[in-house]
Formats: sequence, structure tokens, C-alpha cells
Amino acid sequence: MNNIKNKHNLCFLVLVVSFVIGWKVLADTPWPGVNLTFGLCLGIIVYLAALTYVDGPLGPLVVRGNLERIGLVNRKGEAPFLLRKSNDPNTPNGMILLFEDRGIPFETWEEKRAEIEAAFNIFVVKIIPGKNRRLVEVYAVPAVNGLPDKVTWTDNLLSVEEFVLVLGQGLAGLVTVNLAIIPHILIGGATGSGKSILLKLLLMQCLKKDASLYLCDFKDGLDYPGWRHICHMVCSERKLLDTLKELTGELETRKNVLRKAGYPNLETYNKKVRHIYKRIIIAIDEVAEVLDKTGRTKEDKERIDTIIGHLSTIARQGRAVGIHLILSTQRPDASILVGQIKNNIDCRICGRSDNVLSQIVIDSTDAADAIPKDAQGRFIMGDGTVFQAFWDDNIDDWFTW
Repeated sequence: MNNIKNKHNLCFLVLVVSFVIGWKVLADTPWPGVNLTFGLCLGIIVYLAALTYVDGPLGPLVVRGNLERIGLVNRKGEAPFLLRKSNDPNTPNGMILLFEDRGIPFETWEEKRAEIEAAFNIFVVKIIPGKNRRLVEVYAVPAVNGLPDKVTWTDNLLSVEEFVLVLGQGLAGLVTVNLAIIPHILIGGATGSGKSILLKLLLMQCLKKDASLYLCDFKDGLDYPGWRHICHMVCSERKLLDTLKELTGELETRKNVLRKAGYPNLETYNKKVRHIYKRIIIAIDEVAEVLDKTGRTKEDKERIDTIIGHLSTIARQGRAVGIHLILSTQRPDASILVGQIKNNIDCRICGRSDNVLSQIVIDSTDAADAIPKDAQGRFIMGDGTVFQAFWDDNIDDWFTW
């Protein structure tokens, strides 16, 4: 029997014992009715006190009432039952709420995430299915332990793992992405959302991990002062096309080397044979400026199609050979980022945005719904993870020497 049911049974036992004690206290009085009434009142008072211990703000009865109020119920109007509340060993001040779902679809839990947070004054870290189809686990932290508005980067945050990049501070700790497993990243967000700082943060980590960086900025590097001497700066479509031709050729070379050596990926080859291949990062700041064909000549459109073809090849095949895409955009135009590229990018991140851009980047309007309109550096991932990206006022001076 679960913990909460045991506590309720204990409360009922307290009721019975309290009643007996109250009745015995006045057992010698000449008024049996008084004995019974006193015992019953004492039992009820002690029972309610004990029940308050079980049913605090996150007690099962209170929880059920709040879930009914926000409409998280099945077809019969039954709300989920809280089976257990426990501490999350992986999250400071975190908790795990285990529910019997009462036949409510898992998708409904996700849809009600904001209402659950408001109802219980918590921030939901994640909602996952339990060990069987009747259970749902909600990982959360108290609202007072929410995300800060600003967190500053320090070098000790750099991951020691081979190619793990730190994105920011989440409710459950650091939020990271491993490019060896999830090879490409798409970042979206409105002007002033902190998108460019996040992009620079990721590129800085790549450089510190000794990757080769190809940085496409059609403002002639204006947004990246001091970066020219540490990366391959690409400032025109023709240069980008030549660069992508070169890198898709490198992709084929690496594929052949791995195939002949009998190793499945670059990381294994570098460890088992010799460490001669660096990871290659292709970063395009405002990819819409590159791929938009509106008002372009036939020659320009053909060149853009060729660029799209190379990007698609890298998106499909780059993981194993260590060639990665990091793209950013603020343009809410679904025709810009074609499916053959977007569908091969599993790490999608969106900052403050409208419904259209949020839908394009993470396939939902969660960024528009969950991120305050005045937030800077606050992002949400496709799986619902919210984080505050790190900030450094001197980010462009990191590699100036």
C-alpha cells in the first residue's frame, strides 16, 4: 500500500483511539450522552489535525480538488489521485509527485502544465509516464525556487565531457546538449530575446573544445568583433557556397575513412586509432537571410537551392563524422527553413517570440505562452525544458589576445 494511503489509515486509527479515550475519560459521569459526544468531538478534532498533516498544500485531498478545478479530469469527472510525494535526489528542493492518472491521456497532462503550476504554486520541470500505464510522474520545484532573471557565465561551467555544451540554468540544474548524440541546434527568438548571446556562448564553448568553426554573418562580421582570427568568417553567399562544397567533400572523406577503419563515428575513431579529426561547427546567424529567395534572380535562387542541398546533406549525415550545424533565426517564415533541414535538427530552442515563430522552431506555441514578453535570455526547448541562458558582458573579448 502506498505512503499516502497508509497515512490516511493511520489518521482513521487516530480517530478511533481518540474517540475511545474521550469516551473513557468521562466514563464515570452520569450522562452517557456526554461521554459519547465528548469522545466523538475529541476524535474528530484529533483526526482533522492528523489529516492536516497528510493534506497540506500538496496533500492528496487538496490536490484532487485543485485538479478538478482546473479541469484535469477523466470522462467521469474524476481527478487523478496523488499516490506519493517524494524528494527528487537530482534537484535541489525538487519533488516528485506520483499520480494514478485515472485514464487521462498523457497529452492532456502536458496541455495542463501551466494550470498545474498555477494551482500548486510550483514550476513543473517535466512530466513523464510512470512505470505502468496507470501512473504519471510530475517533477517540480516550489515557485520560490524558480529561474533567476540573469545568470553569469564562469569558465568552470565548461563541461569536461567530450562535446557537451552548456545551454543555461534550468529548474533541475544545468541544461546541456551533447553534439555527439544530438548533432545540430536551431535557435529562434525575437530581437532582444538573447538569441545572439546564446549563440555566441555555444560557439565559444565549441572553440574552447578545439573545434573548427565556420561562422556565417552577412553583416561582414559586424556582430562578431574580434572573432575573425579564431574562426573562418563567411560573409557572402558565394563564399558560403564554396565553404559548404568544401565541407561536404570533407564529410565524404571522413565517411570513407570511418568505413574502412570499421568504426561507427568520429569519437570512436579518434580514441581507437588517432586523434586527427576535429569536430567542425557550421554556424549561420540569421539563416533566413541566407535561404530567403524572395525577389531574387534566377541565378541567386539556383545558388540558394545548392546551399540548401549542402545543408541538408550535413543535417542528415553530419553526426557520425563530427560536422554540426548551429542555426539561428528571428524570421517567422515557414518557407525559409525547409523540412529536409529542420526535420534533422533535434535540438530546437526558442526564446521570446510570437506564436508563428514558436510554432516554426519548436512545433508548438509554448515559447509565446511560457516566456514573458519582457524576458531576456529565457528559452524553452522542444521537450518543454525552460532555462535561463548564461550572460557575459564581455563575451566578444573572450578570444581577443
